[in-house]
Amino acid sequence: MQRILGALTALVMLTTTMPAVAQDADQVDDIVVVARRAGAPMWTVTRGDSTVILVGSISGVPRDFAWRPASLEAATARSQRILYPTEGRASVSDLFRVIWRIRTIARLPEGKTTADYLPSELQTRLEALMVGEGEDWRTQSLVGLSFDLLQKAGRERGGAGAVEAVRRAARAGRIPGEPVGLVRGDELVEGLISDPPEQYVPCVAAAIGAAETGSDGATERLEAWRSLRVSDVLATPLDQALNQCWPSGDPEIAPLLRTQWRDATQTALAQPGVTMGVANLRILAEPGGVLDQLEGEGLDVVGPDWKPEP
Repeated sequence: MQRILGALTALVMLTTTMPAVAQDADQVDDIVVVARRAGAPMWTVTRGDSTVILVGSISGVPRDFAWRPASLEAATARSQRILYPTEGRASVSDLFRVIWRIRTIARLPEGKTTADYLPSELQTRLEALMVGEGEDWRTQSLVGLSFDLLQKAGRERGGAGAVEAVRRAARAGRIPGEPVGLVRGDELVEGLISDPPEQYVPCVAAAIGAAETGSDGATERLEAWRSLRVSDVLATPLDQALNQCWPSGDPEIAPLLRTQWRDATQTALAQPGVTMGVANLRILAEPGGVLDQLEGEGLDVVGPDWKPEP
């Protein structure tokens, strides 16, 4: 439960933007070249005098994980504006509401255990993973349980991935930026309080699969991302579990995130100059995602292949 409270507390934040600086439009071709060499999956799309660089980020990149951010930082410095991932905004009243309903959020309904919600095959696999963890997990909410399973899968918190690299370069170059959109805290909290436990069974199933791969699965995901093997990243059990589980997999929040990025990309392609957007890799590269949409419009999407082999 402390993890859920910590996540919600972190949503109470202020957005800061930096003043704009003039950029030379002649540098667009240079930016495209730099983007192709970056150590994170990046794609460039041009329409008229507008160029959009889309960076595919993943969560949980450890600070000691070696990748090549230099080219990404260079592309950031030559951009005119930055779009960052969606931010959550929770008010103090949202946090008090969580505390008030902590029993509902943290525990299963009175008298219920995980065995009342999970198919017997999943329950058996869960039992094997939770050996030595006591008995308290049996009555834990499925959201909280999924957090524990993802930790067993090697999920890192914080880290030093693409978002952090772009923020550093943007601060150094005084490049203005803003989140692509906002999610209100009450929208996040409402699902935790009112959604029935059955809704989170797919999340727990995916998290069990990820936990069974252990740290090797997390390493595989990081290596695929660093090597620009986009479809391999999305195919890893850990990435699939993160996409299924709260908050990314929330049935109200997930469509909103995708719509925000699609709309923001179209808006950026209507503005002169260079816009960089740092988005969740899955939102960009999943079937029917932002990249498929751009390609469907007849635009040339330059970057690593994002579609799985037939």
